[in-house]
Amino acid sequence: MTDNTREPLLQVKNLEVTFGKGKKKFVAVKNVNFDIYKGETFGLVGESGSGKTTIGRAIIRINPISDGEVIFKGQRISGKISRQLDKEVTQKIQMIFQDPMASLNERAKVDYIVSEGLINVHPHMPKEEREAAVSKALSDVGLLPEFASRFPHEFSGGQRQRIGIARSLIMEPEFIIADEPISALDVSIRAQVLNLMSKLQKERGLTYLFIAHDLSVMRFICDRIAVIHKGVIVELADTDKLFAHPLHPYTRALLSAIPMPDPESERDKVLEVYDPSCHHYDADKPVWTEIEEGHFIMANQEELEKYRDMLK
Repeated sequence: MTDNTREPLLQVKNLEVTFGKGKKKFVAVKNVNFDIYKGETFGLVGESGSGKTTIGRAIIRINPISDGEVIFKGQRISGKISRQLDKEVTQKIQMIFQDPMASLNERAKVDYIVSEGLINVHPHMPKEEREAAVSKALSDVGLLPEFASRFPHEFSGGQRQRIGIARSLIMEPEFIIADEPISALDVSIRAQVLNLMSKLQKERGLTYLFIAHDLSVMRFICDRIAVIHKGVIVELADTDKLFAHPLHPYTRALLSAIPMPDPESERDKVLEVYDPSCHHYDADKPVWTEIEEGHFIMANQEELEKYRDMLK
C-alpha cells in the first residue's frame, strides 16, 4: 500500500515533541517522518514509553510540537492555525482512547458522552436530530439505542469501548487515531472490537492510525507498520514485508517476543534481546533510508550494506 501516485491523507514531517524546559527538558519524539494514505490502516508499534501515544496526541493537537509539522489533506494543522481550520480538524480527526474505563465521564449519561462533540461543533442542532444521530452511532457499533439513557458504570469494558468508538463516529471523521484501543480489554472481546473497526473502515472509507505494542494484533489489521524506539522510528514497511524481512535488531527483538500457539515451537524459539550498543554511530551517523521499495530503515552506511546483503 505504498503507491506513490496516491495522495497521502496525513503527513508527519520531522516531528519533534519536547516536554519540560532547561535542565528538565526531555525530547520524547525526535525527527519522525511518515505518510498515511487514504483508506489504509497505518500501525505504530513500540514498547511502553517509546513515544507512540505522544505522536498520536501531537497529530490531534493535544501535545504541542517543538519542531516539524503535521499536514492533513494538504494543510498544515500543527502550531497556530485559524479557528475555522481548528474546528475542521476537531471534526475530521478523532481519537479512540486506550482505557475505556477512564476515557468516559462517569457522571454523564451515554447520550451526552456520545453527542458532546456534536454539541461543540453544531451548537444549534435541534435536539431530535442530535438524538437520532446518537441512536444511529450506537446502532453502528452494535449497541441498542436505548443504552443512551444509561451511565458508563452499567457497561462492560467492551461495551464502553464501543461507546468510545460511537463518540468518534458521530463526528463523521475521515481519520481516526486508535490508541491501543484493545489493550485494556479481555482477550475474548478484542477480536470483536477489531472486527468492528475493520467493518466500519470498509463502510465509511475511514483511515486509521493504529497504535499498539502487540505486533501479533497489528499483523491482522495494519497495511503498513512503523516501529518506534525511544522516540525514533527505526523501521517502516508493508506488514507482510516487515514480518518476512525484519532488518533492524529492535524490530527482530519485538517479533521474536510474539508467543507462538504451538508449544514445541514456543519452547525451541530463540528470543532476541535488543542491545542499543550494537550500533556504532560515533563517526558514521544513521540516516532514514529507503532500502527497498516501501521499506525504510534508520541505519548508517555500514549497517545499510549488511541489510542489503540480508535482502538478497
